[in-house]
Amino acid sequence: MPALLASIGDTFRAFTQAAGEFFDSLANLDWGSLGIALACFGVYLLFRSRASFNALRSAYPDERFTWRRIWGAYVAAYGLNGVVPAGSGSVVQLVLTRASIPNSTYPTVTAALFVGGIFDGVMCLLIMGYAFAQGVFPKPQDFGGLSSFDLAFFGNHPAFTLFAITTLVEISLITVAIMSRRIAEFWSNTRQGFAILSEPRRYIIGMCVPQFAGWLFRAASYMFLLQAFGIGATVTNAILVLAAQVLAAVVPFTPGGVGVQQALLVVIFSTSAPTDTVAAFSVGQQIAITVFTLALGFAALVVIFRYRSFRQVIREARRKRAAEAAA
Repeated sequence: MPALLASIGDTFRAFTQAAGEFFDSLANLDWGSLGIALACFGVYLLFRSRASFNALRSAYPDERFTWRRIWGAYVAAYGLNGVVPAGSGSVVQLVLTRASIPNSTYPTVTAALFVGGIFDGVMCLLIMGYAFAQGVFPKPQDFGGLSSFDLAFFGNHPAFTLFAITTLVEISLITVAIMSRRIAEFWSNTRQGFAILSEPRRYIIGMCVPQFAGWLFRAASYMFLLQAFGIGATVTNAILVLAAQVLAAVVPFTPGGVGVQQALLVVIFSTSAPTDTVAAFSVGQQIAITVFTLALGFAALVVIFRYRSFRQVIREARRKRAAEAAA
């Protein structure tokens, strides 16, 4: 425990120092490139929401609902995930999406939104493989020396990490065995959400194509962010940033992977730019994206869904579920 607390302290100090470097470097930022980067990120969110909309439309072909509301639910969740840990914004997306589709159910909506993870998983594997092949991305055995407490903890305690993974797998298997009947019932209620997978052409055109386009715009966004901070704006460097974010998503113990991204990016670009510039970028890119997506998400929440806060969404969802249970 003392070692873990010390590591958390190191992560906090490294982050605050890098944040200071970012605010000190604001005068030197290329604001034009920053604006283009945020615009590209907005297009990325647009393509992502379109893929989700197509999956939901296949699941509910007889219901009428608009892409605008699915986009609003997606950006609201993305913005919230930047400031709360463990992907809590996904709950908001689920609530808002279900409220946007007449006669929908949570299991079906959840399954439809999950379909996007198939293509994303393939892309993440390709990105991580490319990143490790460059020779500058930290190897798993090097995680123990990073300033991020979560990665450092797993890197310094491989036996515990293996034990934790094994325990989770065993618990999952036992749960499946005990609840096999309920899982079968659950599957019958959720398979509707996977309807687009039964139509390969529609899946490729309606999901894979917009998702791939989204990944391209996300990479373009980070190329312009690298340019804004004066670091080499190359395709390879943009992919390395994406790889750092993929790894940060695996250990979502902090909002937006704070600490993980910063620790990885400092190591990745330590030989290609001055230390203070890399530190400013490692935190600055995350602050810029978080502020942009949070503002966009809150605007969607107010304008499209007529809510005044994220907390109000959860309260309203609980009220509706209680009413449904009573009925």
